[in-house]
Amino acid sequence: MKDLLTYYHVGEPRSATPPLFTGGWFDQLGGGGDRPDTANRITAEDLMAVEMLGVQYPAKVALWLLVGDLGVQLSALLAEVPRQVDLASSGNLQPDPVADGGPADRAWQLLINQPNVRWVKASKLLARKRPRLLPIYDSVVAGGAGYRVGCYWTCLRRVLQQDDSALHRQLVQLKGDAGLPDPVSPIRILDVAVWMRHRQGADDFRRRNTA
Repeated sequence: MKDLLTYYHVGEPRSATPPLFTGGWFDQLGGGGDRPDTANRITAEDLMAVEMLGVQYPAKVALWLLVGDLGVQLSALLAEVPRQVDLASSGNLQPDPVADGGPADRAWQLLINQPNVRWVKASKLLARKRPRLLPIYDSVVAGGAGYRVGCYWTCLRRVLQQDDSALHRQLVQLKGDAGLPDPVSPIRILDVAVWMRHRQGADDFRRRNTA
């Protein structure tokens, strides 16, 4: 709980000092990336939100996401990915929204095939657009959770579903207890918890893996 309150600056005046963790704004900037009017297109606020997590899209890729064919292709794929579905319950849907070859996976592949994007940047942008369904995957999460990038969506879903979705329900409870705003999803709370615990030990993982 303390880590969540610290990360999201709960109870702190917004104008007091620069935030210790800019990532607390990733979910909330501009009302969130999955709000109905922009859920299926990339906006400048989405790209700025990703920067709150310490990564930046290359200028040419960012421009092509905003005004070019890359953005058109990604928008078409996002339109096929459900917006109001939690990862924990997504296995009940047909087709499976996080299955290999599905629209979310194709969106992932589209992004990682762009110059200097790869999996960390791709996961953060997709998590911004579908915060309830698609989790962030970076070097800290990889080191802390121990899942390889290719199975993270489905591996995490299995964990969330265990014991009648006990972990998912615990995350929902944590959100309420901490007084976090609506754009913050259960899987984002898990991401923050893992990141806050393992961020100091992530340097070794980064030296072995490139993002």
